[in-house]
Amino acid sequence: MADSINLTIDGHGTTVAAGTTVAAAIAGVTRRSVSGQLRAPLCGMGVCQECRVTINGRAHVLSCQTLCRSGMDVQTGAAA
Repeated sequence: MADSINLTIDGHGTTVAAGTTVAAAIAGVTRRSVSGQLRAPLCGMGVCQECRVTINGRAHVLSCQTLCRSGMDVQTGAAA
């Protein structure tokens, strides 16, 4: 893939096109809040906070506002 980005999502390597948001890269990953409710991006502009993930150890990053970068380690909390 031309202008591609390699990153890790929940321990699995993936490749996306340059310019892809983390929210788009994790589409289809079932995530749950700390109370067990399903979570997914709703607003796409950082207001709802439902797209939060951990990136490179930094918690509560808004995936809809973050572009994928090579070598990123994204943890969605899907295993919880």
